[in-house]
Amino acid sequence: TQRWMEGRATNFDYLTQLNKIAGRSYNDLMQYPVFPWILADYESEVLDLKSPETFRRLNKTISTQHDEMEEHYVSSYNYLAQSMSEYATIMKPYHYSSHYSNSGTILHFLVRLPPFTNMFLLYQDHNFDIPDRTFHSMATTFKLTSKESATDVKELIPEFFYLFDFFENSEGFNFGKRQSGELVNDVKLPAWCEGSPRLFMLIHRQALESEIVRKQLNVWIDLIFGFKQKGNAAVGAINVFHPAVSLEIFCNFPNYS
Repeated sequence: TQRWMEGRATNFDYLTQLNKIAGRSYNDLMQYPVFPWILADYESEVLDLKSPETFRRLNKTISTQHDEMEEHYVSSYNYLAQSMSEYATIMKPYHYSSHYSNSGTILHFLVRLPPFTNMFLLYQDHNFDIPDRTFHSMATTFKLTSKESATDVKELIPEFFYLFDFFENSEGFNFGKRQSGELVNDVKLPAWCEGSPRLFMLIHRQALESEIVRKQLNVWIDLIFGFKQKGNAAVGAINVFHPAVSLEIFCNFPNYS
């Protein structure tokens, strides 16, 4: 922590160490390393890494980037608190019925990359997901997570900052067509990276290491690894999850080492 505060450790390295200390591992899809959404701009032709408007609000959960969504989750929590109190249930109220990181999230992102493709097929009863739900666009995924879906609250995984292969359908998998008629193939990337997976990864890593992120990363860490995970601090931060989503329940996959 001291090395990171003094600028002698990168944000990527610090987050990697925090994930390790928290017991997260690449060997466990239910406790896979979690990294934050960093950017909020997937539409511009040129990305301005010196503008705060380019970045997501790290002091807020990814699901409460917009005030109207914050109001929705607070209202839902208060309704559950009142309902559960009336029926004297031992269940406590919560803001989210899904989680920011689980096996489904990992496989959703890495479906184009073997051996995760095989794991995904086992997870989905030997089928790919519905084309409209398949990971196909960074802009669409961010919109769903940050505003348009009340049940999609996922954060990112480390691969978004060092590996570009999983954006490309290099194996030629048939993911089908969306309702619009669009074929699901490679992941659609922002104009500011010219559609290049490698350039996206390089710019995304640069954004992670920007001064704006370095000054705010600690407040996101409080939400995921720190004191805002539970108790009154979690309630105030709109960061309470259904207790069942934290259980380590997952089917046994074959060893693909």
